[in-house]
Amino acid sequence: MPGPKHDVVSIADLAPALPSLLARADAMKRARQRGDLSRTRPGTNLAMIFEKASTRTRTSFEVAMNDLGGHALYMSSRDLQLGRGETIGDTARVLSRYVDAICYRAFKNADMRALAAGATVPVINALDDKEHPCQVVADLLTLYERWHGLFAGRTLAYIGDGNNVLNSLLIGSAIVGLTIVAATPAAYRPPAEVIASADQWAKRSGATVKLVDSPAEAARNADALYTDVWVSMGDEAEKEARETAFRGYQINQELLGLAKSGVWVLHDLPAHRGQEITDEVMDGPRAAIWDQAENRLHAQKAILEHLLPTRSG
Repeated sequence: MPGPKHDVVSIADLAPALPSLLARADAMKRARQRGDLSRTRPGTNLAMIFEKASTRTRTSFEVAMNDLGGHALYMSSRDLQLGRGETIGDTARVLSRYVDAICYRAFKNADMRALAAGATVPVINALDDKEHPCQVVADLLTLYERWHGLFAGRTLAYIGDGNNVLNSLLIGSAIVGLTIVAATPAAYRPPAEVIASADQWAKRSGATVKLVDSPAEAARNADALYTDVWVSMGDEAEKEARETAFRGYQINQELLGLAKSGVWVLHDLPAHRGQEITDEVMDGPRAAIWDQAENRLHAQKAILEHLLPTRSG
C-alpha cells in the first residue's frame, strides 16, 4: 500500500529531507553535464497549473520531467474549467485520476492549500503569495555547490521586500543551518508566523535569523547577498509607494564592499536593473545569478524524483 502523499506547499514540507535533496540535485547536475539525464521516473506525468506568467519555473519543470523520462502538461488556468467556475477541489480530484503530481502557480496561498487538500497526488507549490519553495531549493543549491555543502558559520544577507521568496528563504536557510539577516523596511517585513517558524528551525540547526532595517547592517561581513524585485506579481497597484519605500535597498558596488571579499550575489529573476540591483553587480564576477537560474532545473528534478512514483515506463 502506498504511504500518505507528500505535498510541498511550504519549504518546511521538505524538512528534514532538504540536505539530502541538495546533495541529490548537485549529483544530478553533474550527471547531466556528463550526458546522463537520470531517467529515474519513466512513465510519470505532471500537471502544471499556472495562474501567473513564468519563464524559469515553467521551463525548468518541463525539462526536468523530460530528463526524468516523464511528461509535463502545461495548463493555463484560463484554459481549464477553473476559469468557468469549477471548484479547485473538484479540479484537484479529477486531475489526480490522470497524473502523478500537480504543480501549481497561484495568486493565493489559500487556493494552493485547497488544491493540496483536494488532490490525492502530491502538490508542489510553484509560487503563491506566501511562499516560493522550489526557488529556494535552487538558491540553497547554488550556495551548496560553492561552499561544498557546508552552511554552518556562513551568513546570507537579503536586501529588499519581505515577500514570498524571503518567507521561504528564511525558513529554508534556518533548516540547513545557514544564518540569514534580512534588511527590509519595517512596513514590508515578513509575517510574524513566518519569522516564528524560521526561528524554531534555527534553534534546531544552530543558525540565526535576524530582521533589520539597514541594508548596510545586513551586508556587513556577509558571505552572500540576495535581492528580489520591489514590485512582485500582484503588487502592481502599489508600484509608486513601493519604489519610494525601497530606495536605498539596492545591491550595488558600495554595498558589495561591506560584505566578505568572497561574497556571492543572488537574484531569483526577473531583475529590474537599476532598481534592486545595478548592472555592475549583476554582470560582475561575484554574481552567481545565472548558475542560480540554471539550478532551478536540477532542484526541480530532485524534488520531482523525491515525490513521483517509480514505474517501468
